[in-house]
Amino acid sequence: MGRALIDAAAGRTDVTLAAAIDRADSPGLGGPLAPGVVATADRGALGGCDVYIDFTAPAATRAFAVAASMPAVIGTTGLGVDDEAALADRARRAPIVVAANFSLGVNLVLGLVETAARVLGPDWDAEVVETHHKAKRDAPSGTALMIAHAIAAGHGADYEAVKRHARDGDIGPRPRGEIEIGHRASSRAIFASGALRAAAWVVGKPPGRYDMLDVLGFARR
Repeated sequence: MGRALIDAAAGRTDVTLAAAIDRADSPGLGGPLAPGVVATADRGALGGCDVYIDFTAPAATRAFAVAASMPAVIGTTGLGVDDEAALADRARRAPIVVAANFSLGVNLVLGLVETAARVLGPDWDAEVVETHHKAKRDAPSGTALMIAHAIAAGHGADYEAVKRHARDGDIGPRPRGEIEIGHRASSRAIFASGALRAAAWVVGKPPGRYDMLDVLGFARR
């Protein structure tokens, strides 16, 4: 995602790549990424930035949330309770956009899915199916969970009460209102484009936690 963001930023006029942070053991440290920008492990390089974009791992995301003070766009998935608490504290100090998927199309689908679920009701048979590359670590993915939560919200249901993350063997028909979780993306470029749009949008916003539907101006009930 870091490389996809760099490539996407090169073709835009609303954002400028000012710094790039990587792990201290990354073989790419010191390499040129854009005019005047090299990969570094020094978080101080963010000092001249208006916003940072974070696609890392939960521990790194939590550390940045505690240390940084500027607006942020968070795309890290698999966040735990402590990570969410750090983001909540961060949102009290600065605006942050947090999303498991930055595809503009997927986020529009979320809004439409919630509306459809509300109109069709629990008699609508809802199932979310996903396939990922072998290196994908968290399952269900953040995107699948976003869609499932949107369906549950449209039904006015508690997601934890109606979820089922797998069906295996002779378990009988699907209960009324149960949600099964599909989603396909062929390129990281769509996520990079959405993250950059979020970065341009969040600068200047009041402190708080936002998502991509806020970025897109999607009306909510």
